[in-house]
Amino acid sequence: MKTASTLFLFLLLAAGAQGQDKNLYEKQLFILGEDTLRCRILTPLGFSPTRKYPLVVFLHGAGERGNDNESQLLWGSDFFTDSLNRIRYPAIIVFPQCPANDYWASIIRTEVKDSTGGFSFDTASQARKSLGLVFHFIDTLLANGGIDPQRIYIGGLSMGGFGTFEALWRRPDLFAAAFPICGGGSPEKARNYASSLPVWVFHGDADPVVPVSLSRNMVQALKGAGAKVKYTEYPGVGHDSWNNALREKDLMPWIFSQKKTVRPKKR
Repeated sequence: MKTASTLFLFLLLAAGAQGQDKNLYEKQLFILGEDTLRCRILTPLGFSPTRKYPLVVFLHGAGERGNDNESQLLWGSDFFTDSLNRIRYPAIIVFPQCPANDYWASIIRTEVKDSTGGFSFDTASQARKSLGLVFHFIDTLLANGGIDPQRIYIGGLSMGGFGTFEALWRRPDLFAAAFPICGGGSPEKARNYASSLPVWVFHGDADPVVPVSLSRNMVQALKGAGAKVKYTEYPGVGHDSWNNALREKDLMPWIFSQKKTVRPKKR
């Protein structure tokens, strides 16, 4: 059984295993007490144990929840296994899996069918277990070395887009940039990270599952708080806007050009 303290060393020793597409992602378990976070991890080509690499965490959607440690790679994984991307942007890529009985974000659903689709956010409670485990996993990777603390990125689609927005306000100190796709979040929490954390938001304006108003509201709140925010909205595109977002030629260079800024201490 791999523990939190030995996991990072194990996954780096496993680096370099060759395969095709999704097989390039190593299966790993992050165990913390009685809890387990299943992950698939892509390590850089020509990995060097003396180098610190950027880290990208990608949060999947609700349909990919489970415990098979496979389904989370359904969408987005090919974006990072593209051969040119791996050469140009060497990084450690992590696809954690949320179990079927959990959710990345603390969302409350109602039957009210307004412009927000009945989505609201519980910002008073602690992070849900799976997102908390993701935070612990990142902290463990940082503690064991090999990760550049100034270049940790998070993104995700649908449920993972919600999780991305929530991760930003819960741990604004942790990330250098984020790319939430067809998700939403709490506009009231935007000020927690707006001043120092670039965000590129994506959504389709014909999304029947997650209303585009949720992304529009977040972009408006972020702009109002002085954020470096980009927004791409796809006309006529439904819920699968990740297919458009992950084909954006500027997304990969934008992600890896971002570095965490030192936030001024509050007086």
